[in-house]
Amino acid sequence: HFMKWLQLLIYLGILSSCNIAKLTVSPTRIQYKNLFAEAGFQEDEIQQKIQQTFNQLFYGNKNTEAVYYVAGENTNGKLAYILDVNNNDVRSEGMSYGMMIAVQLNKKEIFNALWNWSKTYMYQHNPEHPVFGYFAWSLSTNGVANDDMPAPDGEEYYATALYFAAVRWGNGNGIYNYKKEADQLTTHMLHREPVSAIIRDKKVTGLNLFDKEWQMVRFTPDSVNAAHTDASYHLPAFYEIWAIKGPRRDRVFWQQAAVVSRNYFEKAAHPVTSLTPDYGNFDGTPWAAPWRRESANFSYDAWRSVMNWSVDWLWWKKDEKAVGRSNRLLQFFSGEGLADYGNQYTLDGKKLESGQPAGLIACNATAALAANTANTTDFVKALWYLQVPTGRYRYYDAMLMMMALLHCSGQFKVYL
Repeated sequence: HFMKWLQLLIYLGILSSCNIAKLTVSPTRIQYKNLFAEAGFQEDEIQQKIQQTFNQLFYGNKNTEAVYYVAGENTNGKLAYILDVNNNDVRSEGMSYGMMIAVQLNKKEIFNALWNWSKTYMYQHNPEHPVFGYFAWSLSTNGVANDDMPAPDGEEYYATALYFAAVRWGNGNGIYNYKKEADQLTTHMLHREPVSAIIRDKKVTGLNLFDKEWQMVRFTPDSVNAAHTDASYHLPAFYEIWAIKGPRRDRVFWQQAAVVSRNYFEKAAHPVTSLTPDYGNFDGTPWAAPWRRESANFSYDAWRSVMNWSVDWLWWKKDEKAVGRSNRLLQFFSGEGLADYGNQYTLDGKKLESGQPAGLIACNATAALAANTANTTDFVKALWYLQVPTGRYRYYDAMLMMMALLHCSGQFKVYL
């Protein structure tokens, strides 16, 4: 009877086929996991840990703890940025992570201040510029770009955070019309035509951020290296959101892109260790970039791959192979020793660098969102007992830790 009524509504024009996803996918059907509660921790201490971590990163000591910095205001309101302390720059990755954390924790003022800084300084408004419609991936704190090119994971997190904000808070005016801004961004990512110009004394051609033939995210829109990708930039969980909330004409593409990314994870992940390379070719093979030959190994970018596919499985349950990948990855690191595994490896498991940064421990814990092996709790507890990073290298580790805490407490939610 439901399908008959659905067909009648479409026939009468009350619904379009493009709106069917809104009926067939509901955030109330997502079964979020509170892995900390499953590990025996009480709800009040879970909330306290999340709040303390957030407070340290956003309101802590500016010299040793915080990564969030207020930076005055303009006609659009307050401005703020997330600082990569080690490199003393502002990155689209961190800014978009900060906005996602803010919308998940209902921190609208912080969200708007980060978005305002992003649109004021990082966004390229000039349609004749090769990166028109995108965000420069690295800027100095005074708003001058260190590199004009984008890193597409920033755009992906920006768009999804904006769609969530539109639902959670409603749309405002100008740059705070979140839905309009997100639609514009995803449209540029997919449809923007090539633009060529001289930048920094070199001719540069910028393309769209998603290769339409391969249906997957590029490593960069710079035409010189555009025929490559990065496993940690693949976010099928987000593409499903865009297929529901984004422009109707692109709904099918984003659904297909989600399928392609799930298949890409299976190709890129080593069949025994589940380790993925930092950079890759579209066919799933590793790519040793000329300026960074070690990018064919499991390194800092690749830590995030397991989080991407595990969250996708938790939310949408469309990639059953994600369970096996997460199982194998946790089995590999467990075999290395929970206190002994390193942070960089060849894909087949040869340790290249010792030490356990908080960011890697955090990402490994999110594997438990999909894994069903007996030792998942060990990795969840490893995240729980982490100290929030301080000092020079706190930015990347701490941001991944904050997001992992939200994921593992069931508080990283879909807003549709």
